Amino acid sequence: MRIQIDPMRPKPRTAQQVAEILKDGGIVVYPTDTVYALGCIVSNKHGLDRISQIKASVKPKSIIFADIKDISEYAKVSNEAYRLMRLLFPGPYTLILPATRHVPRLLQSKRKSIGVRIPDHWFCRELVSQIGEPIITTSIPLTDDQIHIDPIEIEVHLGNRVEAIVDSGILPDIPSTVVSLETDSPEIVRYGLGPTDIFEAA
Repeated sequence: MRIQIDPMRPKPRTAQQVAEILKDGGIVVYPTDTVYALGCIVSNKHGLDRISQIKASVKPKSIIFADIKDISEYAKVSNEAYRLMRLLFPGPYTLILPATRHVPRLLQSKRKSIGVRIPDHWFCRELVSQIGEPIITTSIPLTDDQIHIDPIEIEVHLGNRVEAIVDSGILPDIPSTVVSLETDSPEIVRYGLGPTDIFEAA
């Protein structure tokens, strides 16, 4: 099922429709402020297993939140990390932080860390708010070297392996900038859509 939304006109009722799919154990493709993501709610172990099968990978995934205040339940937030989150969120960044015990092991890296995001897209934040629980964000598995930016192509690629695809039109083909805050000094792990001047000047 493909559900169309307007990226510029929030519709809470549409987010509620997708929230119910996720709460019922489904997995969905949804838009962020960078690329399309594949996800389920954090507590859905079966959903996590399905996503790993679709991606043929058990690499760590990241988590999307609606508000900074909710992140400390899943990640250990230092004063510096909190300062940076205040500057960067919502925005096209993934910040890697030490994970708390609330994060399923399947989501953690070998260093017991987790990526956290608050995208600058109304749908992501409204969706998490409707559910009352963070959702997983991970890239769409590729059949070539290109990032999937067209929801129609994604539908063809994934077929009936997901319960819904939220169509927000063509998205940028640049993923989020990933920054590790696991130590005292920020480390840029991946250059993406978010500017990095703030880290390189530090």
